[in-house]
Amino acid sequence: MINELGIRERVEAREEETLSPYAAKSRESRGRVRAEAPCPVRTAFQRDRDRIIHTKAFRRLRQKTQVFIAPVGDHFVTRLTHTLEVSQIARTIARALSLNEDLTEAIAMGHDLGHTPFGHLGEDTLNELYSKGFNHSEQSLRVVDVLENDGRGLNLTWEVRDGILNHSKPRGSVVAEGRGHAATFEGEVCRLSDSVAYINHDIEDGIRSGIITCNDLPSATSKILGETHSERINTMVCDIIEHSWAVSGAKTGGDPVIGMSPPILEATDEVREFLFERVYNVHSASTDAVKAKDTLIRLYGYYLVHPAELPEEYRLLEGDTERKVVDYVAGMTDQFALRTAEELGFE
Repeated sequence: MINELGIRERVEAREEETLSPYAAKSRESRGRVRAEAPCPVRTAFQRDRDRIIHTKAFRRLRQKTQVFIAPVGDHFVTRLTHTLEVSQIARTIARALSLNEDLTEAIAMGHDLGHTPFGHLGEDTLNELYSKGFNHSEQSLRVVDVLENDGRGLNLTWEVRDGILNHSKPRGSVVAEGRGHAATFEGEVCRLSDSVAYINHDIEDGIRSGIITCNDLPSATSKILGETHSERINTMVCDIIEHSWAVSGAKTGGDPVIGMSPPILEATDEVREFLFERVYNVHSASTDAVKAKDTLIRLYGYYLVHPAELPEEYRLLEGDTERKVVDYVAGMTDQFALRTAEELGFE
């Protein structure tokens, strides 16, 4: 009966009628690695979003650190709250530009699934340890392609997988080339929304931790972006929408591109560099950070020598021992990594 109602088909038709000509349409997806019968109710991108939300990796994000390691306070940002903030910002921009909000949400929900415990410190540590190098974007794709669903992965659409892989950026400008730009405008929206989210919540966490104060922020940046958390986000989001307006399909004469105007981009890059110098680099030298790095090094070394002690789901994966150890350690939460190290008798 449900198949006869044509619910998904109506949603797909509505996309084609109302979305920008530059938006990714569900019916035009490049598809999945393994062909599947379509859902009678949800579009392909809605289905991907739901699959991501129900994963074990998504649930673990609530106990993975953004910057501050295993913080005691209740209000520090975690990977889960960061992911929800990215989704909210990205959906607002996508809706304003008449892009596909479902695709945008799916990418945002999956973009950090492969992040390590202990934030970027954990990523840097695994990158040093693993002979083939480690990148959380690649690991996020591996989570959805392989590690979830008992080694079968989620079989997501090409567009969502592309957005997940190409969301990260190097140090420097928030619009700089990273791993390469996403193939869809929805992916580009998530890429920039990721920066908007973490720049602003990391300011708040830096102040909350006592590393910086409001008065330490670059004065020119505050004058341009705003004095408060909400003012800064609103300034950035509105500027992205205005600067990217051609993507909505409006005949403005400009090239369709997701970006920021030069003044807002300059101010955003300035505050991002400030965070690297005054928050990230300072925290990475803290006692907690040193302990966290040592914990990962010792866990990594232990399981390389004792692969039989890996959980069965990791032992059964294809690949060599080092790859399996990377997958297991990267999937740990902060508290689980610390607890496991304690149980193994690491000082």
